[in-house]
Amino acid sequence: MFPKKGKEFPKSIKRISSDEFAKSISTALREELGSSHIAAKTVMRWTGASERTAKNWLAGTCGPSGCHLILLARESDVIMATLLVLAGRELNISALSLISLKAGLMYAVNAIDEAIDSSA
Repeated sequence: MFPKKGKEFPKSIKRISSDEFAKSISTALREELGSSHIAAKTVMRWTGASERTAKNWLAGTCGPSGCHLILLARESDVIMATLLVLAGRELNISALSLISLKAGLMYAVNAIDEAIDSSA
């Protein structure tokens, strides 16, 4: 027995299982891409992964490794938001949404400007 001295250990962090991670990524991918053959091809194009691997991610039987996860998050705002939720960083989602909204608005403003310029 150790003598009872010192401070208490910090409360443990909520851990996620591999299955929970795989299911979360699967849900996010299917939300954005659907579950068709085209979805698997899109995931393959985004990451360079094999067709079997992409289908496993879509089915939720396994999740992507670090490098593939980064490539997915680079292409998909839904994956990025899912990662932030899993990491307990929900507050960062609103910042991500604002950046995406700003980019969309800038694209729309440029399209309007081009339309006005071409009609003048």
